[in-house]
Amino acid sequence: MVIMMSAFETTAPDSVAYLDRLAATDLGRDYKGRMLALLDARPGQTVLDLGCGPGTDLGALAGAVGGEGHVIGVDRDPRMAARAHTRTASGARVQVVLGDAHALPLPDGGVDRARTDRVLQHVADPAAALAELRRVLRPGGRLVMGEPDWDTLAIDHPDVATARAYTRHVAERVVRNSVVGRQLPRLAAEAGFEVPAVVPVTPVFRDLAAADRILGIERNTRRAVEAGYLTADAAREWLDRLATGPFLATATLHIVIADAPRHSPV
Repeated sequence: MVIMMSAFETTAPDSVAYLDRLAATDLGRDYKGRMLALLDARPGQTVLDLGCGPGTDLGALAGAVGGEGHVIGVDRDPRMAARAHTRTASGARVQVVLGDAHALPLPDGGVDRARTDRVLQHVADPAAALAELRRVLRPGGRLVMGEPDWDTLAIDHPDVATARAYTRHVAERVVRNSVVGRQLPRLAAEAGFEVPAVVPVTPVFRDLAAADRILGIERNTRRAVEAGYLTADAAREWLDRLATGPFLATATLHIVIADAPRHSPV
């Protein structure tokens, strides 16, 4: 078999370009719009974007809090923070700082709203990051988180065992906290939050090229072979079939609302 490699993106994109690319897709606009609406940021408030990356969402947050509000973007990657700073340099309402999710450079109770978007799947200790978010939120403040559950990744293929092996590889080897999406309500409650709602977002990809630009199917298939999840022959047949047949893939992202209690328990 000859794999139609032109159907796949074989080189990993630059990290900034990847984040901007995702934000510009219908999927990105949809779930980010939902997160912004659920955040319910209001004029004059202070909003934290933890793991702000290159500043993709800082402008929308600044628009929500208005001229009297304040937006703080925190990222641990100097390159990302520098790009975010450059993008928002003309807006006095936006501040970008270097910082670790496990030790935020912010005072207790100084934030009205906070968001984190596909960041907790990568941190060393999601529970510690949630404890920090709880610390910096004022009583009655709101946190909105969006995280995928990579165990839910389903790609249609006649050989279901191969599809399952591919998903196991992604969940077990590619993403550090691959099922944090489903864990967030429990972890948030354990951190002292009230969790009024969980909103699942399950996009359906019918176009291989569009899915591959987000999921990196060919690159992760090669890694699955190297890690022993797929044989070379199975991987070749898998990619050939995906490239030539009708395509369908889904995965669920969980948007979780977590509210800081207005009063400490007695």
